[in-house]
Amino acid sequence: MNALAATNRNFKLASRLLGLDSKLEKSLLIPFREIKVECTIPKDDGTLASFVGFRVQHDNARGPMKGGIRYHPEVEPDEVNALAQLMTWKTAVAKIPYGGAKGGIGCDPSELSISELERLTRVFTQKIHDLIGIHTDVPAPDMGTGPQTMAWMLDEYSKFHGHSPAVVTGKPIDLGGSLGRDAATGRGVLFATEALLNEHGMSISGQRFAIQGFGNVGSWAAKLISEKGGKIVAVSDVTGAIKNKNGIDISGLLEHVEENRGIKGFDGADSIDTDSILVEDCDILVPAALGGVINRENANEIKAKFIIEGANHPTDPEADEILRRKGVVILPDIYANSGGVTVSYFEWVQNIQGFMWNEEKVNKELKTYMTRGFKDLKEMCTTHSCDLRMGAFTLGINRVAQATTIRGWGS
Repeated sequence: MNALAATNRNFKLASRLLGLDSKLEKSLLIPFREIKVECTIPKDDGTLASFVGFRVQHDNARGPMKGGIRYHPEVEPDEVNALAQLMTWKTAVAKIPYGGAKGGIGCDPSELSISELERLTRVFTQKIHDLIGIHTDVPAPDMGTGPQTMAWMLDEYSKFHGHSPAVVTGKPIDLGGSLGRDAATGRGVLFATEALLNEHGMSISGQRFAIQGFGNVGSWAAKLISEKGGKIVAVSDVTGAIKNKNGIDISGLLEHVEENRGIKGFDGADSIDTDSILVEDCDILVPAALGGVINRENANEIKAKFIIEGANHPTDPEADEILRRKGVVILPDIYANSGGVTVSYFEWVQNIQGFMWNEEKVNKELKTYMTRGFKDLKEMCTTHSCDLRMGAFTLGINRVAQATTIRGWGS
């Protein structure tokens, strides 16, 4: 089952729990707008190269649409549609005044030079600048993009519309980016984990964690969890996987990754097969890389008691069912990794106000939002006698449905 089919399935299940009528259900599911553009650039060697860019704007009932721009070879319409829909529910779960969107370009950023990436970003922005905006659709970084990409987008957009720092989030600090944004998704994972463990009368200290993915989300989550006394016993990234049952020195690993561009070769742990990271002996598993990594092939082998979804859609529906029967508690992506979009909202607010916050305020507000989000999610679980995933979906979908109905769109 691909990401779009899985997301639609979860929507249908939640819709049934909420008792939505078919007309409103259809209105919520169909994207507001789908954009597909050709982006042709001159490469450094003088040849021309063409790429396809996408932007799916899913829903704007609760506010401007919000979602990342990813550069990855496998960017395609169904995936972008699924992620745009997830952003609609995620922003509603977080109770921030946004809808959902997602975009990307089918390319391998590792095969493009910095100047080629800049030209590609600027051409893409030229093609969509009339369809995004501060109060319309606010892009952000995602896989394969970062603050520099947002700086190019902001600059290109500003050529047409004047200086507009709030049109993108995840920018460099010097262009109006927010303090705390870089760590936000990983810090949100920490706060979400604390809220879940607190519900079970536990704390992070002493728990054994395996983290799949050591990019922005995974590395920050590992750092912050280890600072709270959690023991990181296994880590993986695209270069390899390592484990140490006594706990990995995360500070040392971060230094190694900075110098070697990957965890491979780190001498403070034993090398293991990359695929085995998900089935390592641990208390809490944090998938923080690609989607669909937990599936029916490996779900039965998973030893963790809790799964915190740092990535988007890391667990297939078939695996969901297997893990539920095993008693594994899964904290779903649309809540667990919402720290990034929440601090993006803070950045947007600061840009509109023209008044920047200190990092302490950003982190304090993020904890408030994540703690409240978990409480709201659990209330939906109680109301509908459902698991955490359906609790999150019913919470998000219900909020969007209410906004849609009040506006008069669903009738």
